[in-house]
Amino acid sequence: MTESRQLRTDADDLALVAIELAQTAAAHVRRRRPELFGSTTVYESSDTASGSAAVSTKSTPTDPVTLADTETEALIADLLAQHRPGEEMLGEEGGGSRDIPSGVRWVVDPIDGTVNFMYGIPAYAVSVAAQINGVSVAGAVVDVAREITYAAAAGSGAYRHAGGLRERLRVSGIDDPSLALVATGFAYDRQRRAQQAQIIAALLPRIRDIRRVGAAALDLCMVASGAVDAHIEHGLSPWDWAAGGLIAAEAGAVVTLPPANSRATDGHPTIALSPGVAQEMTRVLDEVGALVDLPSR
Repeated sequence: MTESRQLRTDADDLALVAIELAQTAAAHVRRRRPELFGSTTVYESSDTASGSAAVSTKSTPTDPVTLADTETEALIADLLAQHRPGEEMLGEEGGGSRDIPSGVRWVVDPIDGTVNFMYGIPAYAVSVAAQINGVSVAGAVVDVAREITYAAAAGSGAYRHAGGLRERLRVSGIDDPSLALVATGFAYDRQRRAQQAQIIAALLPRIRDIRRVGAAALDLCMVASGAVDAHIEHGLSPWDWAAGGLIAAEAGAVVTLPPANSRATDGHPTIALSPGVAQEMTRVLDEVGALVDLPSR
């Protein structure tokens, strides 16, 4: 494909690209995990290539980035240059402008759940989304360890691809908030983490239980598949929710997303609710203080 050729921008075509990029990147992540860490975590390895040299930190000492994160984002950027030349990319590691471009922008999280990846906990994902004017129109999230791809195109529904099968995703049919299983996550910022803990402490007696998987993109896909009934988290950046939020919405969830030009420091809530409990859960979330922003200080 040459740069002079007109690129198609309908959601279904963009979804095919997102799936290809995410699956190729996931294969790289899957291969690199034992190469970087063997069967150990980063803290147990004495080998320089497998240990501290493979990990650095970002916002806080508990906010890591590995060689696999940066390698995978570079791989996706190279693939995009081949498949979608001239289009912008916003990545967790490489960053990008807060300004929303007029055309297609690709929003990429090379490894969502880096701490899980480091520790060998099999819950981390590659997330790739295409946005037009700041709105996600196509996206794919690959559960790397389980080799499951979740994908959606705006107006075409959401699907799970695994073992050569393609299955339509649908949210749970729950209608009682007291029986809702709710996924959440916590910030790296200590002040916000304390506020989140207060919210969860108030919410927990009013629902079935809480799940903290450690990868927001997977949380949103679990809402889409009915594995959990709701997701609430403050302070996600676009690469965390761009694909997963669309997948949840296309599976029937009631989704509230941060502005497309926001970042984690703004502390906006990301919410996905099964429709049968959406109204009552929204009231409950309001009562426990979960609907307000929790900006970093």
